[in-house]
Amino acid sequence: MSIENPILRIEGRIAEIGPGMKIARMIPNRFQRTIGAWCFLDHAGPVNFAEGSGMHVHPHPHIGLQTFTWMIEGQVRHIDSLGNSQMIYPNQVNLMTAGKGISHAEVSPTDKASTLHAAQLWIALEDSHRHMDPQFQNYPDLPTVETECFQATVLVGSCLGVTSPVSVFTPLVAVDLVAKQTSTFELELDPSFEYGITLLEGEATVDGESLETGTLLYFATGNKNVTISCHAATRILMIGGEPFKEDILLWWNFVARTQAEMEQARSDWAMESPLFGVITDPIAGPRLDAPSLEGLHLKSGSRTN
Repeated sequence: MSIENPILRIEGRIAEIGPGMKIARMIPNRFQRTIGAWCFLDHAGPVNFAEGSGMHVHPHPHIGLQTFTWMIEGQVRHIDSLGNSQMIYPNQVNLMTAGKGISHAEVSPTDKASTLHAAQLWIALEDSHRHMDPQFQNYPDLPTVETECFQATVLVGSCLGVTSPVSVFTPLVAVDLVAKQTSTFELELDPSFEYGITLLEGEATVDGESLETGTLLYFATGNKNVTISCHAATRILMIGGEPFKEDILLWWNFVARTQAEMEQARSDWAMESPLFGVITDPIAGPRLDAPSLEGLHLKSGSRTN
């Protein structure tokens, strides 16, 4: 860190998205709406579910983004309107490119007691890609780097000499770091990127700043390295990217550019437009209703849900 680039501390907003399922939402935040093209970051869990219960996010729509799930513990079935039904397991990434429109659901197995711990993120698509056809990929094998101090899994982009196969459309990086022992180490940064670092479990300091779960430390462009000190079994998620050059709007599950686009997307979902397809798997459950837009005046980077 340089004096010209001080660290911004962002306290996540705690929310409950289902019975017993708490998340810490780090971005968007009133202080920092995006980090590169990353425009949404939830740290979900860890949470323990009894047999017969679990996470169940009913069918809902997306436009203009990629949804990105990094599974740390547990498993969740992704079901979408393209016909995909994919279980994601620990140390895997699910990437859904919404493009011009898709719907999906996420369901935990309920036949036994389970634990769920994950990071869920969105990536804003540039104007040149936000109207593309939707896609879905599961990535079961991601590159790892082993050192004496830590194991790093490169989720997106390139870091520590390896490159992730996850397909994105803007310069981005995401790395999961697990400390093997109590240690201090330095990571090289790309000075053209801005970065966010959050704690998934354990105890750590970053460039001398304490890092707690539910908190994100933001680093502006211009930084060449960062020093991390942590205890054994600490887990950290670092995301970064070139600052996103387009102004975006976030509302409910949509990323767009104008309020008129949001209104049209909401109408399309309410009218069951073919744009978002149909999910036929009965375990997905009934479609979610979109919230009302009445009285809502969107601002760049805003989100309601």
